[in-house]
Amino acid sequence: MLDTSAWRFGGFSGLHMTSDLTLTAVSDRGRWWRARLELDAAGAPRSISGVRHGPLRDATGAPLRGITHGDAEALTRLPDGDWLVGFERRHRIQRHRQLEGPGAPFPTPPGLTDAPSNGGLEGLTLLADGRLLALAEQLRGTAPGTTRAWLGTIEGRRVAWTPRDYAPATPMVPTGAAGLPDGGALVVERDFSLFSGFRCRLAHLPPQAFAGHAPLRGETLLRLPGDGPADNWEGVAVARRAGRTLVALISDDNERAAQRSMILLYEMP
Repeated sequence: MLDTSAWRFGGFSGLHMTSDLTLTAVSDRGRWWRARLELDAAGAPRSISGVRHGPLRDATGAPLRGITHGDAEALTRLPDGDWLVGFERRHRIQRHRQLEGPGAPFPTPPGLTDAPSNGGLEGLTLLADGRLLALAEQLRGTAPGTTRAWLGTIEGRRVAWTPRDYAPATPMVPTGAAGLPDGGALVVERDFSLFSGFRCRLAHLPPQAFAGHAPLRGETLLRLPGDGPADNWEGVAVARRAGRTLVALISDDNERAAQRSMILLYEMP
C-alpha cells in the first residue's frame, strides 16, 4: 500500500512500467508520479524509491487546474519516447515530450466527445504492432453489452482511428489497458455496488482478437478479490524483466479515507 500523504495526492488511474521497474502514473488530480519499485529476495514488492511528481501541463506550460481539465485517466508511451495522456470530463488526449513539460493536442478517437463526463477514455496503450488501443468506460458500442473501443494507426502527426466494440464481463466496465509483447493486451475491468463493493478482473486479449470486426472480448486471468485484494483497480502496465513478463496494477483511492492506493505485481504464466 502506498502512503500518499508523503506527496499529498492520490487518485492514480493510468500506469506505465519499464524493465527496471520504474513506475510512472497519472492522477485524476492533474498530476504525474514516478518511482522505482523495489523487490525482496522472493521477487515480491518491498518498497518504492526515488519518488518524483509534479503537475500535468497544458500547451502553454501552465499547470492543469481543477478536475474538469485535470482528470487524467490513461497513460502510454510511444516508440519515440513521447507520452500520451488520456483525460475525462474534457475528453481529449495530450502528447508530452516529457510529463513535466507542456502537453500538445493529440488526435482523439471519433465520437469520444459523446461519452458521459465521467465515462470517457479509461484505457490507452501501444500494441506490439505499433497501433494504439483506446477504450471508453461508458460510451455505448454498436453491439449489445459493449462499450466503444478504437484501434489507431499513427501516421506522422495524424492518427487513423478505426472504431471497434469492447465486450467487458457484465456488469463491468474497462478501466485500464496494457499491450503485451506478443501483440495481445490486458484490460482491467471494474464494477462497484454498495452491497458488494469493488469487483475487478484482469482480462487477456490474444493477438488474434484484433483481427476482423467482432467485439473485442478477453478471457479472465485474475479476479479481484480472489487473486488479490478488492479495490478500485484502474491502471495496468506490462514489462519484460530477466526473461519474465511482469504485470503491475495500481488502484485509485479517489482520495477517500475508505479506499487505498495500492500496487500489485504478478508474473504472466
